[in-house]
Amino acid sequence: MTATAEIGVIGGSGFYALDALEAPERVELDTPFGRPSGPYVVGTLRGKRVAFLARHGEGHTILPHELPARANIHGFRQLGVDRLLAASAVGSLQQHIEPGHAVVPDQLIDRTRGRPPSFFGDGLVAHVGLADPFCAPLSHRLASAAVGAGVTAHEGGTLVVIEGPAFSTRAESDLFRSWGAHIVGMTALPEARLAREAELCYASICFVTDYDVWHEHEEDVSADLVLRVLRENTERARAILVAAIEGLGDEQACECGSALASALMSAPHQVPAETRQRLALLVDRYWGPAEGDSSEGGAS
Repeated sequence: MTATAEIGVIGGSGFYALDALEAPERVELDTPFGRPSGPYVVGTLRGKRVAFLARHGEGHTILPHELPARANIHGFRQLGVDRLLAASAVGSLQQHIEPGHAVVPDQLIDRTRGRPPSFFGDGLVAHVGLADPFCAPLSHRLASAAVGAGVTAHEGGTLVVIEGPAFSTRAESDLFRSWGAHIVGMTALPEARLAREAELCYASICFVTDYDVWHEHEEDVSADLVLRVLRENTERARAILVAAIEGLGDEQACECGSALASALMSAPHQVPAETRQRLALLVDRYWGPAEGDSSEGGAS
């Protein structure tokens, strides 16, 4: 593999390219978990190597519950990424969080079902800590960049992740509000959980497009409404991510990069060879390479 990156960016609905990348190179990857959503575009941004991936594929062809999240995150690791910034569209569950605002959440509530939740299994058990599912220093950098770009940004908040592809019912929206949640979306899980298992720093900036369906005096969420608001904010989203990347230093005052240090439960010699090979990129730093191991995955 010749293309490498230190920082990853995942673009959500309406955000399908990072035009600021210099000398961009399209990289097609295979991973032990299948093909990612599409090609990674790898280039240089403000002197840093950055890999961009359109979460829903080029042309937005992948539903939230169809996303190959394991392949997407593993692909970033294959490229050498250790910090991952994500952008997504969400609905607001609170009056003061208005369409056009941005939220950098610090908590998640999982209302998904049926999505592969982990890289692990098939004879290799790991339990990562997810009390704080987003990297705090990286999240702060994103929030600061949003404020610097002139966007009203809320640092912190709880994001409810629903299965989709339909939007919430009114009863669900009212329930989420009763829990004290702030925003609702469809894609941050299992993405955040997998990023932690892959020992990536992960933060998300969520652009509010609507008031979901709870508000008595505002338009109910619809695909047309979401896209209309996103089109108005795409350039601001790019500016925020570029500024956040530009401000990143080499220091990482967090524990994201050692999430597996106390999470691996299985005895290495009892893990099936096929499973060990599939997870080599994640576990070899702790266990060393298995005898005869040659990890899957590569670029073309």
